[in-house]
Amino acid sequence: MGEFVDKACALQDLVRSFADQNEQQRYLSAPLATAFSEAGLYRVAAPRDCFGSEQPPREQIGVIEALAYADGSAAWNVMIGIESFGLIAPAFSECRDLIESPDVILASSTAAVGQAVKVDGGYRVSGQWPFASGVHNAQIFGATVRVHDTPDGPAQGSNRYAILPVGDYEILDTWHTSGMRGSGSHDVKVDDVFVPEARLIAPLGGVEHASPLLNFPLGARLAYNKVGVAWGIARAAIDAFVELAQGKTPRFSNLKLRDRPGAHRAVAQAEVRLRGGKALVLQLLDEMWVRVQARSHITRQERALFQIACSDAVAGCIDLVDNLARTAGTTANQLGHPLERLLRDVRVVGQHTTVAPQHIEDGGRLLLGLPAQEMMLAGLPPEKD
Repeated sequence: MGEFVDKACALQDLVRSFADQNEQQRYLSAPLATAFSEAGLYRVAAPRDCFGSEQPPREQIGVIEALAYADGSAAWNVMIGIESFGLIAPAFSECRDLIESPDVILASSTAAVGQAVKVDGGYRVSGQWPFASGVHNAQIFGATVRVHDTPDGPAQGSNRYAILPVGDYEILDTWHTSGMRGSGSHDVKVDDVFVPEARLIAPLGGVEHASPLLNFPLGARLAYNKVGVAWGIARAAIDAFVELAQGKTPRFSNLKLRDRPGAHRAVAQAEVRLRGGKALVLQLLDEMWVRVQARSHITRQERALFQIACSDAVAGCIDLVDNLARTAGTTANQLGHPLERLLRDVRVVGQHTTVAPQHIEDGGRLLLGLPAQEMMLAGLPPEKD
């Protein structure tokens, strides 16, 4: 790994020091966001001519994994920020001044589509967007909208992003969850706000760019960073279990946890499941990255295999953390023990639509020559002759 993974590792103690506060307030603490911004972590996926450092996929994943090892919520926050900046910044062609400062953090949401009504000089934007992770620390919010000529008229064209500065949107207190409580994935509401013409920009994947990162298949790119969060959490869970097993003697037993066959099996299976899933995803990722840089065609089968690998890797992380928590006994239920929070957090990763378990079956459909049905693989272009 490289420079930015090293920076993320150097921040792990700081991340841990704010984990409880993040959990209680349900959003990322400002000093952490500042530290991530100063280290350039939010911008590792953005092209260099868009004020980013244009790091390859492995480096992006490594940053996220290193932060998730310290706190899943903080890593999730940065992961969404990485995706937002990396995929949206290239569209800021007419409003580059908004993101020129390295201190600027961008939040966004594609989970809903608002309305942008055409008026003189711009648009009137309204809507409510859920899952806006990191918006408490952002200076800009990207709202997914469709353009209308009149408030009641039909939508014109495809989705676009309305770029709104702080003060033009309201953060609603909606993120009441058990897992990933500190990610700050609250709703954002916009009520009839004027957005200048130059600040209605192209959506994800809507800009052609020379950077190979912008030519990486969008669905695959959205999947691989989620896996990084799961890997970091899973590794933290294994380490927490090993530490617990050294000293705990379960009730009604004369054997320490480390001496029990169930613990041996649980930690062995966890290591193999984590390492095996990680090896496959990274192998397929490296192969795809070589093809992307050479502008070679990536087949439907390759896309299917990569999606299967990502969804299965996350499912494996959930299973291994769950098994370690069961084997740890009641200690894993106690508030304050790492396994309790790690189990809550890792389950949320698997609920994200980009790595949800149904994509495993859907990928299998493609491998058998059947059309995909789920959003991550459906609609892939036909194979080239």
